[in-house]
Amino acid sequence: MCPFLGGSAVAMASQIAEGYTLLSAVQLKRLSDSEMDQLQFELEKLLRDLRGQVLPADDVAGNQLKNRKISRVTNALQQLQVARQQRARGRL
Repeated sequence: MCPFLGGSAVAMASQIAEGYTLLSAVQLKRLSDSEMDQLQFELEKLLRDLRGQVLPADDVAGNQLKNRKISRVTNALQQLQVARQQRARGRL
């Protein structure tokens, strides 16, 4: 059974960015270190792609959507870091 929602790290990162799922400590507990590395890589790649998108300044709705996605991905990356730190200390 695949530990990633959606079947792969790419799909899970996409679902997080779109707001279909939120990353939780329970989900992270199920992932191995290598799977966490995969998810982190995909989230960072998605974040670079989002930041690289250039939208017109007058496209308020588009800019808001882009910023929401960036916020979700950034929060997921922060949760990954916290989970790694707790795992290193033996709490997770």
